Amino acid sequence: MKIDLHCHSTASDGVLSPLALIQRAIEQEVSVLSLTDHDTVSGYQSLKGQAVLDQICLIPGVELSAVWSGVTIHLVGLGFSLDNPLLNGYMEQQRLARQQRAETIASRLAKRGFSDILEGALAMAQEHSGLPAADVQIGRPHFARYLVSEGYVPDMATAFQRYLGAGKVGDVKSQWPTLVQVVEWITSLNGVAVLAHPLKYKMTNTKLRALIKAFKDAGGEGIEVALAGQPRDATGFLADLATQFELSASVASDFHGPFNRWIELGNAPPLPKQCKPLWENWAWDKMRVC
Repeated sequence: MKIDLHCHSTASDGVLSPLALIQRAIEQEVSVLSLTDHDTVSGYQSLKGQAVLDQICLIPGVELSAVWSGVTIHLVGLGFSLDNPLLNGYMEQQRLARQQRAETIASRLAKRGFSDILEGALAMAQEHSGLPAADVQIGRPHFARYLVSEGYVPDMATAFQRYLGAGKVGDVKSQWPTLVQVVEWITSLNGVAVLAHPLKYKMTNTKLRALIKAFKDAGGEGIEVALAGQPRDATGFLADLATQFELSASVASDFHGPFNRWIELGNAPPLPKQCKPLWENWAWDKMRVC
């Protein structure tokens, strides 16, 4: 059975609509999928009542940004109810954090002579996602697309190299909630908190272990161990960490679009035998989106 508990649609920074993503997952013979867009669950709205949901077990999910020890990290929340009244408040807080960051980026770029850049980035985000302005997540890629569309730069890579990449004028840190706060959000929704792609943060082993301990102490339950495109030794290392900290293990593609054949929906390697699967005691039928 293929399981994939981390992927993205046009509701955040993926390139496929939520419906197209589900259809591709079915084509890839994925049995259980969670759509985990960044700081939003708006992608689920367009899936309500779709007949295609009868062909796959879709688990509610979201990838939330948080801060720990000055570093932005990502936590995946899984298995919560999309009807929980607390959910909208949490998502609104994340939306405001992104909006404030976008306004700061726009202000900085305006001082460099780029006019109407916030409005332009918002238009790009709406075009990309197909969502109403109130649900749109504006990020640096949308600013980059606007700069390209207006002829300020030849391509998105140049936009990041000159203006939006690390250390550049548009590199603005968001005021995300703390790791403890985000884990508390997920658990208050009766969801399961998972530490996403632990090796992406490029921490020393000592700091990574400190992060995992803080996550576990906050109430986190799982860690992504098997990720698509990941070297085998990295999977083994993460399996050892999951075992050491008594965390369940998750599988993920972190799929954003069909441009890398190794990072495909359902393409994560098998979990090492020493791991306890995150879903070991889940009641799929009670958790799935209908």
